[in-house]
Amino acid sequence: MAGDVLATSTVVVVDDHQVNVALLERLLDGAGVGRVHGFTDPREALNHCAASLPDLVLLDLHMPHLDGFAVMSALEELVPDGVFLPVLVLTADATAEVKERALAARAKDFLTKPFDRTEVVLRVTNLLETRALHRRLEDHNAELRSSLDARTAAERAMAEEQRRRHERIDAALAPGGLTMAFQPIGDLATGDVVGAEALSRFTGEPHRPPNEWFAEAETAGRGAELELAAIAAALDQLPALPPGAFLAVNASPATATASDLTALLADQPAERLVLELTEHRAVDDYVPLLAALDHLRDRGVRVAVDDTGAGYAGLSHLLRLRPDIVKLDIVLTRDIHTDPVRRALATALIAFAAEIGATIVAEGIESADELATLRHIGIAWGQGYHLARPGRLPFCTARLAHRAKQG
Repeated sequence: MAGDVLATSTVVVVDDHQVNVALLERLLDGAGVGRVHGFTDPREALNHCAASLPDLVLLDLHMPHLDGFAVMSALEELVPDGVFLPVLVLTADATAEVKERALAARAKDFLTKPFDRTEVVLRVTNLLETRALHRRLEDHNAELRSSLDARTAAERAMAEEQRRRHERIDAALAPGGLTMAFQPIGDLATGDVVGAEALSRFTGEPHRPPNEWFAEAETAGRGAELELAAIAAALDQLPALPPGAFLAVNASPATATASDLTALLADQPAERLVLELTEHRAVDDYVPLLAALDHLRDRGVRVAVDDTGAGYAGLSHLLRLRPDIVKLDIVLTRDIHTDPVRRALATALIAFAAEIGATIVAEGIESADELATLRHIGIAWGQGYHLARPGRLPFCTARLAHRAKQG
């Protein structure tokens, strides 16, 4: 370590006697010090230090123009805060008074004239190693400060983003921030409207799909709050649905298990309600979810599973939930008339639904060919742009009936 420290160090020697400067330069070069700069004029030495700060200064105390104490005072002004620049005093006066004064001026050690080679190398090495350790400590502290600053900045940014999230959610929950659209669900055999799915629409900034609003609310810890607000807004319009048609409202498993949902549905006609369970990640614990769904079923509320054939709504999910309605995801509906694999999977789900007493609803019907194929394989109900787009209540059902009969 000492050799590496010496080889990478710069030492400045200041003594008004050229013979002393030459001797010290020779001793330090022989010891392996990387760069040694000697000066007999302390003013030139200070100019050099101002341009390029050394790692160690060997400084005579008694010199013309500026004595060693004045030089040390000037160095204090040159050295940046936090930087350790050791000064090794050169003096023939070894009295306690001189040493105390030098220590008070921030000197770190002494070399007494005439110089002993071993003592010079030892004291220089010790101070340069101390300087190197101090530099490493400062670098480490700088890294820690940088890391702490970065972490603090990141935490502030996260806190600010969280604050903005809450502002956006508050705006969505304010009057006029959340509106509802309703998409008819039709009997594919008759064209009759059997129900409608309530879909959230957000009027505020930023303009983005509803699922992104709910995802942000979930991130802010307010997912259930926003879902419940949407369900309440949908329930307010239940009387405007065609007589006997059900209202399907969307809820995540977390919202489905919330006591607030039970209270919200308490005074509603349960036989006209369908809780459409949406899930974009795997359910961690089915026990509380199944208990909550059983309670709703006991009251007459039906349960639907959304996105079947995509995401996490797989067979295991269906087996656990045993829904009353199975919604066939658009990934299976799209181009089903040209894809035998999609038709085979849809046919299998029809048989599965029949075994558990559930009804299939095909989502995303966008063409007459898709509609015809779905009817042919036995899908009972459906929804999609080909039948009717989401809109306000009361909606016109004539087009849905016409399209269904065409299919």
